[in-house]
Amino acid sequence: MSTPLPAGSPHHLFAVPDTAPQPFALPAAGAGAFAPPGQAAGPYQQLARARLMPGTAPARPVAATYASRFGRWDDLAAVRRKPRRHLSEAAGLYFPPELYPVVAHPLVAARGTAAVRTLLLHRLYDYLDFTTELENLAVIPVASKIARGTSGLLLPRQMQADAFKIVTDEAWHAQFSYDFVQELEHVTQVPRAAAGLPVFIRRLDEIAALLPCEVTGLEALVFAIVSETLISGILSDLPRDERLPQPVRDLIRDHAEDEGRHHVYFRSVLRHLWPALSPRERRAVGPHIPAIIEAFLTPDHTQTALRLAAAGLSDDEIVQVVTESWPAHGLRAAIAQSAAPAVRYFTEVGALDDSRTRHAFLQAGLLTPTTPDTAPDAPAGPDASSTGGLLHLPGARETNAPRSPRT
Repeated sequence: MSTPLPAGSPHHLFAVPDTAPQPFALPAAGAGAFAPPGQAAGPYQQLARARLMPGTAPARPVAATYASRFGRWDDLAAVRRKPRRHLSEAAGLYFPPELYPVVAHPLVAARGTAAVRTLLLHRLYDYLDFTTELENLAVIPVASKIARGTSGLLLPRQMQADAFKIVTDEAWHAQFSYDFVQELEHVTQVPRAAAGLPVFIRRLDEIAALLPCEVTGLEALVFAIVSETLISGILSDLPRDERLPQPVRDLIRDHAEDEGRHHVYFRSVLRHLWPALSPRERRAVGPHIPAIIEAFLTPDHTQTALRLAAAGLSDDEIVQVVTESWPAHGLRAAIAQSAAPAVRYFTEVGALDDSRTRHAFLQAGLLTPTTPDTAPDAPAGPDASSTGGLLHLPGARETNAPRSPRT
């Protein structure tokens, strides 16, 4: 119902919704019509009822156990107790060159110290942008579904409540990463050059397109589980690097401490998810897990190429620098190292019992024929480790493989 405007009004062609209260009446079908409809009537109802997983949650097996790590969230979460991190003055180094191997290449080093420093500054820009996009596109939507009880799984109430806390944490990580980019631009007077969307977004689209339609939506849960259980060289190393400005180190430390709790939480999500899947669903999604891991951990070569082109390298030089900075054998070793806890967790729930899934892990270099089905646990959070909750894979500093660039 709408109220027509007078014909002389310049806006008489537009109808204005009538917001006057309407008298209440039962639907024609009687009181039974108040039962939840089988199909939503509009886009917002569809959004509210949409589930990540197909099928009916009550029909799936339920894992009853869950140990919350969020009991002291108000005392520990960065959004609750940490101050805003502000950069007040310029510095000479913003990102560890060891984590961005292109800057050590002779063709790049020949461009001079200023060019190297600019590349490292842009690497920090790109990392912060990656964080903002990852949280908004891969983690927050899934955590929101879990919190609202529309993940498609029957989960303990405390697990839903903790998911709300993760949504809050991740929104704060996205916000402080975005804000810090603005401060970096102001202090350094070096604007962040556009580099397009992080490549993981396209890679996840490609993987989703390969999955059978009967498991549509399930990939989002797996994406989130993988992204939150990988071990990051950046999160573990930057806070300890005394060459970097203290606000940069503190910002990454704040993120890392929260992610320690998220790591444990999403391990629990996996323990609830995998037993709830049918054998057909496990076989459909299992062989794609290595590609999901690689989507997050493989360097963004396109983004790096744009940065190198801005530094003045030719196309042939860029190909040479990228190829020689991330040799295939070293990159596979680095990815396997960062993915080791996630691989262990998928092994624990039985994902690798399927021969095609195990073969895919072997082909990706995430397992070897002699790899044991166990790996060291990562610290669970600031209340579980003397390292302050920073994610760290034992033995990481002893390897010569290039570190993963992921968050």
